Amino acid sequence: MRPRFIRTVAVWLIGGLAAIFSPSGETCGADRPNVLLIAVDDLNDWVSCLKGHPDARTPNIDRLARRGVLFTNAHCQAPICNPSRTSFMTGLRPSTTGIYMNSPWFRNTAANKNRVTLTQHFSRQGYRTYATGKIYHGSRVDAPSFAVNGPRPGQRLGLDEQVQTELESRSRLWDFGPQTYDESKFGDFVTATWAIQELGTEQPKPFFLAVGFYRPHVPWYAPKRIFDQIDHLKLQLPPVKKNDVDDLPELARKITFNALPPSQDWWDQGDRWKRGIEAYLASTRFTDEQVGRLLDALDAGPHARNTIIIFLSDHGFFLGEKRRWAKQSLWERATRVPFIVAVPGGATGRCSRPVELLSVYPTLIELCGIEARPELEGASLVPLLKDPAAAWDRPAITTFGRDNHAVRSERWRYIRYSDGSEELYDHTRDPNEWTNLAGDPKLARIKKEHAAWSPNVNVPDARNSARKPNRKPKKKTSRQGA
Repeated sequence: MRPRFIRTVAVWLIGGLAAIFSPSGETCGADRPNVLLIAVDDLNDWVSCLKGHPDARTPNIDRLARRGVLFTNAHCQAPICNPSRTSFMTGLRPSTTGIYMNSPWFRNTAANKNRVTLTQHFSRQGYRTYATGKIYHGSRVDAPSFAVNGPRPGQRLGLDEQVQTELESRSRLWDFGPQTYDESKFGDFVTATWAIQELGTEQPKPFFLAVGFYRPHVPWYAPKRIFDQIDHLKLQLPPVKKNDVDDLPELARKITFNALPPSQDWWDQGDRWKRGIEAYLASTRFTDEQVGRLLDALDAGPHARNTIIIFLSDHGFFLGEKRRWAKQSLWERATRVPFIVAVPGGATGRCSRPVELLSVYPTLIELCGIEARPELEGASLVPLLKDPAAAWDRPAITTFGRDNHAVRSERWRYIRYSDGSEELYDHTRDPNEWTNLAGDPKLARIKKEHAAWSPNVNVPDARNSARKPNRKPKKKTSRQGA
């Protein structure tokens, strides 16, 4: 065991004892580890360390992976922004909170308005909490979660120029292509710059800094120089099987093939599909550069030796596989995410155990030696951070809508929908999930074992009972009618 790791563990143990004997019950030791949480929007496994796409180039995410544990079989709790972020910030499953879709805001529901979020808990334990960019859906500010909020640039800027001019107004969010204005004004650059200033400042007490990058969320904009680095002619399209969806249950098709993104027929025209992939990869490369800026600032600043780094994406993303786009499904491309935990002096390596973003909350509690929260539904990953090859008997569970769940083990993906229909895929033989094996009677035991992990409680959709925010009534105009 390395000496620096021993010293780090000693710091955590001393801090834990201080918390136990603190009269207020709060942790306030200045020597506790800091936390840097980096959350990326819509980033699937198209990062070079995960080999999700042959043209992915992410040297900074890769170097972060080398300094910690890269979880190669990590999955979100919901394949859509609001419920995924609500889940890892509250430590609860969508089936427990009822937050299944992009509305409502969890604080506007009776069951969730008083939930103690991850950073809210750290604040109560003596941490300074601050955020910039997109942490909650829509870059929403939650005062209990963060004491200080930096810039939140958003998905589109006034400087952005539409590239795909033939897109209908409802689809303009799906625009993509190079932008030529000053790179320092790009939203994610602004977000990183603010965080860099904080990382370079000496702090009187431990901090929890959350940094949320928008790209590669649509629209896919990046500086022109990055597009120029990509060899468009040699770009590879993702593998697609003809009639892939023929063996899917009807409900699977109904809830996953929505009308929001442009259809695959639109992408098939000319070289749009390849151009879209180019733009996604370019957006990812630009975000990777911002990650590199953060790492450089941390390493050059006063907190390099005592800061835990968590890197994650809120969910994956389809780019034409199964002839569909976006997330909103229970298949691998939408649920699998890059997930890295780097502990100063801790173990490094790759871990293939199925893990969940739900584990972020309890893992950080254990790493930082602060008060536990028994209501949390995730398992701490500390055993895997000590030994990435350690035994692990838990699958990862993703939920999309009430009572629709995917259960992912090391080998299998089992999906069960609210009407009882099923899918089953063997990832050792079928990594693209082209062949649904749910109808094979020889695999009944496998299905039963995986189904046992599905949540027993599936609360009603919170959209049906959410409290609407108080707003001043709009003044009526003749256009609004009576």
